[in-house]
Amino acid sequence: METRVAVMSIIVENPDSVEALNGLLHANGDYIIGRMGIPYRKRGISIISIALDAPQNTISALAGKIGGLPGVSVKTAYSSVISGTP
Repeated sequence: METRVAVMSIIVENPDSVEALNGLLHANGDYIIGRMGIPYRKRGISIISIALDAPQNTISALAGKIGGLPGVSVKTAYSSVISGTP
């Protein structure tokens, strides 16, 4: 299966969505290379970056689910690095 390297940038404006967001990330933990979260208390938001190595459809589905959470926005940048297993 071919996988791609990608980075998701997530901004959380609704703290009530954090539990659901963490559940989605945990469910996809096998694909996560690394995660960085920054609470921006002055603005009352959280900024999260997720590095992934996963199949394209998995990345897209995860981004769609995250973007569907109330008060959460997400953007994904894809690397041209594609790897696969025969």
